Amino acid sequence: MGWIRRINSLSPSQKEGFYRILLPPSLYWRFQIDPISFSCGSTKVVRIWAPRWDQTALVEVRLEGMEEPLYSIQISDTVDYTQLEWDFLLVNDPQSPRFLTQVDSQGRDTLFGWAGRNIQEEIKAMEAGLFPGQARRGLGLTGEVIECLEFFCKTLTIKSIRLEALFYHNAITYERHGFSYFSGYHLMKRIHEEFLPGGKLYRLMDGSTPFRRREMAHTVRGRSWAIHDGILLDADDELLAEGWSSPVMYRMVGKPRPMITFPDPVY
Repeated sequence: MGWIRRINSLSPSQKEGFYRILLPPSLYWRFQIDPISFSCGSTKVVRIWAPRWDQTALVEVRLEGMEEPLYSIQISDTVDYTQLEWDFLLVNDPQSPRFLTQVDSQGRDTLFGWAGRNIQEEIKAMEAGLFPGQARRGLGLTGEVIECLEFFCKTLTIKSIRLEALFYHNAITYERHGFSYFSGYHLMKRIHEEFLPGGKLYRLMDGSTPFRRREMAHTVRGRSWAIHDGILLDADDELLAEGWSSPVMYRMVGKPRPMITFPDPVY
């Protein structure tokens, strides 16, 4: 039986004891959250969704007045019980401007831009320094979250953390934090090569859309927006012809082994 399913079979207080590990300590003091009651003022802001015998757990922080979560992380069991699936992480800075990238012009969910797009809001978000998929600026918690996940895994003798990098910039960030590739390494290497001066993707950064300005070829954020804009499909390249496919990555607990595809990246 997987570890998440085992934990989910415990009492609410026991489950809370395990899953509170997934909350970055800096969130408590930064947003005045009581670490015992999980409350901010008189309102409980931490929610743990862990149905009995389910193989998935979600830990979320929602501040009063915010439409989206301040912090949300979901983890699951895999078929390999020595491995943890890191399903997703959402972090939103409540002090930053909010862009409606998550819904299209008719109010339908864009599913982070994969089911549809709100081009005008994406342009605003990009110009404000955001990455694809973001509605607000983040809080720079990735390293701290990984430390929390590592501690959680060590407590349970889990040996590795697995994830799918939804966007190009996610993959670059995770590889800088010690993740290797199960799949997608050759795609990531080719993308880097073709964004270099003279490459096929570099030549397509011709200003034909706001997401394809030439100078954006040199940054992680610029490349990620161009890929989100479908630039891979326009390259005459067999490996890139099918477009973006989220790489599957893993990190050995306590033994990070990064596979770098963008050396010394500029974000």
